Amino acid sequence: MRINETNRVAANGAAAETIALSALAWVLADEARALRLLDLTGLTPEQLRGGLGDPAVLGATLRFLESHEPDLIACAAAIDAAPAELVEARQILEERP
Repeated sequence: MRINETNRVAANGAAAETIALSALAWVLADEARALRLLDLTGLTPEQLRGGLGDPAVLGATLRFLESHEPDLIACAAAIDAAPAELVEARQILEERP
């Protein structure tokens, strides 16, 4: 069975969302890091809660991690992913409508 391009994009989007949600959980597990996320992204706790399925909110979380390499590396290790996978997930999420 061949996978058409639409299915491939949907699968990549779902994988990117899963990575981003795992990364967000990692960020929120540390209060200081969670507060830094809110401060640097401008998101409010309400926007964060309401935007768990929003590619823009998830992308902002991954971009936040990208901006501080030690956190990017630590998060990637914690969620069993390569740092490049987090970057790729952000790119995929930012390309989604």
